[in-house]
Amino acid sequence: MLQAQELTKRYHDVLALDGLNLTVAPGEIFCLLGGNGAGKTTTINLFLNFVAPTSGRALVDAIDVATHPVEAKRHIAYIPETVMLYGSLTGLENISYFTTLALGARQPEERLLEWLVQAGLARDAAFKRVSGYSKGMRQKVGIAIALAKNAKVLLLDEPTSGLDPQAANEFAGLLQQMKNRRVAILMTTHDLFLAKQTGTRVGIMQRGILRSTLSTAEVDSADLERIYLDISGNRRAA
Repeated sequence: MLQAQELTKRYHDVLALDGLNLTVAPGEIFCLLGGNGAGKTTTINLFLNFVAPTSGRALVDAIDVATHPVEAKRHIAYIPETVMLYGSLTGLENISYFTTLALGARQPEERLLEWLVQAGLARDAAFKRVSGYSKGMRQKVGIAIALAKNAKVLLLDEPTSGLDPQAANEFAGLLQQMKNRRVAILMTTHDLFLAKQTGTRVGIMQRGILRSTLSTAEVDSADLERIYLDISGNRRAA
């Protein structure tokens, strides 16, 4: 569903991503771990066609996003660190606006409310202005938009950064729902616990290179932390 084939991005003399090969299947949550500058966000931006690759290809459902961006984006939902919504509109009005853009037709109010409730937003909150929403509530609207779009691919860039533990746990539950819907999910995160809790596989990046790929079923939290610290070079000497 989601493929990177020798995907490379260079900014002048900086190699931000170096020959990435990656596949994320339907119903899989792949978590990209790594420090700042590791190449995680660059990977997401390439799949979104926010930037053009220097070489290689980013494919969504076998569609090259660089050559057929509009067609590829029909299959994608994107949730950044902070979901950008219109603060003067209610949650219901926001999802109505964005789903109309994505689907080409206005959806019935009850259907919109159903998507918001499925995403964990309280029904009464849907009628309140987004300017009063917490970050977790905004993320739920983002998930609701992905549900409405029936996206095959979900791209997330540090989606739980700044969330309190309860909100982060709720968000992890929403990702499991999307996984059960056979959505292919690629998520960048600094949170090793979240990666272990939600991920099917974990990739550890350093300096634009995918250094290691692990199945979360085959490592415990302590092993994941040790491997991450060894690769990132953050392990302290005894």
